[in-house]
Amino acid sequence: MSLRALSLVNMAAKTFGLELFPDCRVTLALFTEVQNCRELKRSIVDGDIDGALLNASMIVDPFQVLVAANKAIHLNHHGKMKTRNINSEVLFNLSPTNNISDAFKKFGLGDDDTAFLAAILNDNNGDKLESLEQQVDGNMVGLDQLKITTDQAKIQKIYKIQDLELKNSTLVDAVVCRMASKDAT
Repeated sequence: MSLRALSLVNMAAKTFGLELFPDCRVTLALFTEVQNCRELKRSIVDGDIDGALLNASMIVDPFQVLVAANKAIHLNHHGKMKTRNINSEVLFNLSPTNNISDAFKKFGLGDDDTAFLAAILNDNNGDKLESLEQQVDGNMVGLDQLKITTDQAKIQKIYKIQDLELKNSTLVDAVVCRMASKDAT
């Protein structure tokens, strides 16, 4: 990859620090017009991709993913993860239920998807993102394009959010509330 191409990749992706875990970073990158999601899913299973590839239609805002990542890191530090690795734990924590297979179906990459959001933990030198970008037959775009891929009706159905609730709250607040409260129910 050329230096110019690498700098364009870094402009599209965004890295966030986590307040409760200052040594941890989460890099988010949105891919659209993806033609090879089936192969990417196989690469995840084979361990060739170090990151969570999330169904972009189920993501309202990057904050939603940061909450899931923060919880995954917390559970990992305390040896209480419910899934096999930290990346699948990020995906699982997006779900409003404790059904792992259901979470993977709804929030994970689908064979026929054309857009996904990659969440990569602790990619300090950018190698994980660069490796992923080389495997994707699609375009990395800025996170500001996320709202185009979001399916609000589907999100409201899965999280059981009524229109009336959205008169007093934002969709992202309602989603994060349900994510955070799933262990209490």
